[in-house]
Amino acid sequence: MKGSNLAKTKIQGCEAHGHLTSNVQNPSIKEILAILHKWGIHTLGQLAALNKEELRNRLGVDAVRLWERANGTATRLLKFVQPPETFDESFEFDHEIETAEPLLFMLRRFLDQLAVRLSAIYLVAKELTLRINFSNQQTYERVFKIPQPTVDVDLLFRMLQTHLENFKSEYPIIAVALTAQPIRPASQQFGLFETALRNPQQLYETLARLSALLGNDRVGTPVLEETHRPDAFRMEPFAWRQNDEIRMSNDEGNSKPVLRRFRPPANAAIFISQDRHLQSEKIAGKVIDQSGPFLLSGNWWDEKVWARAEYDIQLENGELVGAHESEGNWKIDGIYD
Repeated sequence: MKGSNLAKTKIQGCEAHGHLTSNVQNPSIKEILAILHKWGIHTLGQLAALNKEELRNRLGVDAVRLWERANGTATRLLKFVQPPETFDESFEFDHEIETAEPLLFMLRRFLDQLAVRLSAIYLVAKELTLRINFSNQQTYERVFKIPQPTVDVDLLFRMLQTHLENFKSEYPIIAVALTAQPIRPASQQFGLFETALRNPQQLYETLARLSALLGNDRVGTPVLEETHRPDAFRMEPFAWRQNDEIRMSNDEGNSKPVLRRFRPPANAAIFISQDRHLQSEKIAGKVIDQSGPFLLSGNWWDEKVWARAEYDIQLENGELVGAHESEGNWKIDGIYD
């Protein structure tokens, strides 16, 4: 009671000295704290000792909320926040392993556990991330895109097994982890004239085997690069698109010869005696006509500078050849069909 009377006396004294004017309406929290500090209120106990109604009349509703929080009588609705569930499985081996059998055994167990957890909440896996830790503190990570999300353990295990068949490492394995990216199963009704991929998983297994044999940079979808350099493209990961439209032109009047390229271009040489002769591993013959040179160049502003002179060469046997010369070397790009 003494504290309340003392606080009341402080409020009246501050009003008498002009610290709080009557024209302050709906002050902000920052302004309320500044006024309380001018009154000498610096602790929660001092704030809780003030009279609630008088505080409402002088500083408004926001000051009452501060008073209720200081007295422990404020009520606030709890917001239900569910943390995102992660689907991770990991294991550290007691001893270093150098063969694939223990690794595949753990991965199979990981998939069994992840499939049970995903199925319990009606989800499927759309992506798997494999992480392998080696004894030299290095980590290998590979992401597996699943063309048709599923929780079929056999299919997912074959995907990992196919990749690890040709996997090699200079250092023993000390730990392995597997993460599944969940997604809700998709349901789609196709149109009358739409076709679906018969077996997306089998297609993915084939792509995985090709990637293991040839390398990831040699399997995928070719995409042209933004450059004028002939035959410049890069490989992007293959992705099946359900509704791709293929437009084919039946206008025979616009037909043009197609260059059937040699990759890589074949080395060639041109010999001049009485006539000119083209000689290479792919094709050889007497040159009867040519068109060119067509000078091309690019990337002169960086270290990838290139320049070449292209020719269209017709041989005595009727074949039309695309060739180019760069830095004194001749190469056959392909044959026109």
